[in-house]
Amino acid sequence: MMTTAISRFPVPSLQDLPQDIREKILAVQEKAGFVPNVFLTLAHRPDEFRAFFSYHDALMLKTTGKLNKAEREMIVTATSAKNNCLYCVVAHGAILRIYARNTLVADQVAVNHLKTDITPRQSAMLDFAIKVCLDSQNVNDADYALLHGHGFDDEDIWDIAAITAFFGLSNRMANVISMRPNDEFFLMGRTPR
Repeated sequence: MMTTAISRFPVPSLQDLPQDIREKILAVQEKAGFVPNVFLTLAHRPDEFRAFFSYHDALMLKTTGKLNKAEREMIVTATSAKNNCLYCVVAHGAILRIYARNTLVADQVAVNHLKTDITPRQSAMLDFAIKVCLDSQNVNDADYALLHGHGFDDEDIWDIAAITAFFGLSNRMANVISMRPNDEFFLMGRTPR
């Protein structure tokens, strides 16, 4: 059986990692039933691992603002598709299917959010996220006005932009190191748990 590397860079073994990182990875494994490759590959640089997941958690696990968990994952999936990041489209698409309780939404959002079964509010959110992803220098007052018209406030707009920007970094690193998506992601949200 051929084994495919999960990264171009060395992946440290669990027992060789600093205790705090090892504990975080084991907690994720306990919750998910497997270790997403992003945790193993980014552990190559422990200080950057800590910074990455600290900011990730601040953006994606926060309970304030008007973005729900599924909408946060929609942003990641749609913008990761624009950045051609296989890992993030597959991984966050899987999480989106679970949060949205919809087996099709992640595939639709990744291909063309304008043709999917999402609300006009969510479509406006993704239009803005994609503009931040591909054309941020042209964000203007009209973009804010449009989002305000859909009930987003300035803090929500910050969240949309921050999620997009953070995952732009993540997409680029995943692409550069050839991070491989876990096989487990392909079935998540498609079959009963």
